Amino acid sequence: MNTDLQPQVFDVAVIGGSYAGLSAAMQLARARRRLLVIDAGQRRNRFASASHGFLGQDGRAPGDIAADGKAQLLAYPTVTWQEDTVIQAEKTAEDFLVRTSQGLLVRARRLVLALGVVDQLPDIEGLASRWGRSVFHCPYCHGYELGQGRIGVLGVGDMSLHQALMLPDWGQVTFFTNHGACALDESQRARLAARGVSVEPRPVARITDEATVELADGTRIVMAGLFVASQTRVASPLAEQLGCDFDTGPMGTYIRTDLLKETTVPGVFACGDAARAAGNVAFAVGDGAQAGAAAHQSLMFR
Repeated sequence: MNTDLQPQVFDVAVIGGSYAGLSAAMQLARARRRLLVIDAGQRRNRFASASHGFLGQDGRAPGDIAADGKAQLLAYPTVTWQEDTVIQAEKTAEDFLVRTSQGLLVRARRLVLALGVVDQLPDIEGLASRWGRSVFHCPYCHGYELGQGRIGVLGVGDMSLHQALMLPDWGQVTFFTNHGACALDESQRARLAARGVSVEPRPVARITDEATVELADGTRIVMAGLFVASQTRVASPLAEQLGCDFDTGPMGTYIRTDLLKETTVPGVFACGDAARAAGNVAFAVGDGAQAGAAAHQSLMFR
């Protein structure tokens, strides 16, 4: 990395300013550490009108929760906020060097990666435009609001069976196996039947209206909402640049961390959806608090 520019120096750089990054930064701000939060403004749940299941914030608009968190964080005098995208990060002999798309150069003794993930959806017409509105991935986040109505599960892989078995607690479930996209054996069919799940094997052509599944033969099946097990990928290459190890779960690849949220690269911590097999806002906030506290303690005790 070209270091001709004079870098700004911080105790910690938090990369990502959504729920996990805000939570991590709050712990560090309250420890009076000089920190920089760099945020590109791409929250995973930006398509949803309301966030659910997060104690004290249930039913609020996701953007309002994040905005309140940012305002509370910026009340601490040691915090600097940069709306920007980090394009390069590397470990040096003494610290970490970070460069942004706007040309900012930063040195930090510790990094907290709250990078978020990108949801990779099946190529079904009408699906992506309804993501977060009437097509969901987390029943704990969105199932209750469907009012025990008709719920569809779009089969894309092994996690789809898990969704179909879970969702009868929230409504009447139809499992669209989509012409073999999810092959079921007799044991699996028996488990679905025991949970009251209907299986629809015909191929799905498109999603229309609010959450209507249109099959290839023209049949239209009206649903209150749909669930799909999206595959995720970490939204930034920074962890890979730094040499962090990854794990792969049923929903995608995520950054490997220990119980304190430190990655396999000493001094680099990771939190939120990018550092766990599955997540939501409440998990992200908890992860961030752990990562921020651990980053602070590593500054004291190493």
